[in-house]
Amino acid sequence: MNEFLTQWQNAAHTTVGLFWMAFWAFALGYVISSMIQVFVTQDRMQKTMGKTGAKSVALGTFFGFISSSCSFAALSTTRALFVKGAGLIPSLAFLLASTNLVVELGIVIAIFLGWQFVVGEYVGGILLILIVWFLVKLTRKKKLEDQAREHAKSAEGDHDASSSEQESWKDKIASKAGWQQVANQYVMEWKMVWKDVTVGFTVAGIIATFVPTEFFQSLFIGAGQDSTSFWQLLAQTLVGPVAAFFTFIGSMGNIPLAAVLFGQGVSFAGVMAFIFSDLVVFPVLRIQAQYYGWKMAIYILLIFLCALISVSLLMHYGFDLLGLLPESSGSKSMSDREFFKIDYSLFLNIIFIGVSSFFIYWWYSQKTDSMSGKRSVGDWVLLVLSIISYIWLVIGVAVLPAL
Repeated sequence: MNEFLTQWQNAAHTTVGLFWMAFWAFALGYVISSMIQVFVTQDRMQKTMGKTGAKSVALGTFFGFISSSCSFAALSTTRALFVKGAGLIPSLAFLLASTNLVVELGIVIAIFLGWQFVVGEYVGGILLILIVWFLVKLTRKKKLEDQAREHAKSAEGDHDASSSEQESWKDKIASKAGWQQVANQYVMEWKMVWKDVTVGFTVAGIIATFVPTEFFQSLFIGAGQDSTSFWQLLAQTLVGPVAAFFTFIGSMGNIPLAAVLFGQGVSFAGVMAFIFSDLVVFPVLRIQAQYYGWKMAIYILLIFLCALISVSLLMHYGFDLLGLLPESSGSKSMSDREFFKIDYSLFLNIIFIGVSSFFIYWWYSQKTDSMSGKRSVGDWVLLVLSIISYIWLVIGVAVLPAL
């Protein structure tokens, strides 16, 4: 019993420490994302993403890059673009870019996994878009796309553009009202992801402390070996999406867990497949089905799965050919890291705690809440899991050390 309580305390300490390492990266990324979403209007994106072609796909990728990394926000924006005339392939390019090529995700990956994974995320994200483009061109049926567009139109409510949507970005950036919108959007970003982040970091701490290495070696075939065969790598890239599907943690919450997997000997390909799988988890599949119907949702899921498995293997062998495959030795002692020390993280966290506090105060003083509304079943599940996570952390960090 004493051993379990000690591990509980270590797991909670690891979770809090991991979040402390990453908080400034989240905040910086969401400040940048909020500014771009306020100052770059959706109308501009819709007008340039109509027909499928190199220019439209490139613009869809660019607009995704400068948009939110929250999977659910990206899904909503993608539907809006698709309904208003954007082609299927540019819309999917936008969706993939908005969850794989954004700034804050790269920063968090750099903190937990290293520069090779950052390169893998960005280069792999572009390859994902290219392969999805190829696969859709090869397999798409016009009738299915038309049915999905009609379904999406019927699922979309009336959203009138605000007058501020018509303002130029120069006017917005020079006005107090524009920055108030940035503050509102910043709070909304956190409100969309706090449950995923809470559960993701808590699960990462628990797994790092409680789960033995042997479990990962049996789940991810070949994990921990000095060399792995093609079939072992393929098996790991298949298990990665399955693990992501059942943990249903968003892209930002995935990263500390990905670091734990890498520390336990899972290959570069297997970890990349896990990271890329934020758009093939069950809540995303369910939302896609609500938007476009089950046929299109399953079609997109299969296309994404084929693409992410291919890209993960390509990135692995490409890095291996260049002698750049990262070694996992630096991640193995996740629970033994010294998280709370005087370094750049401390000072950056202090700065962004101040920025966050000001934005929250500004948002609260305006009494606005664009996220209010009926919760889905998935939201309720995540909310309950988040509450359980906080109880677990409070006991582990505050109660057990006092006993």
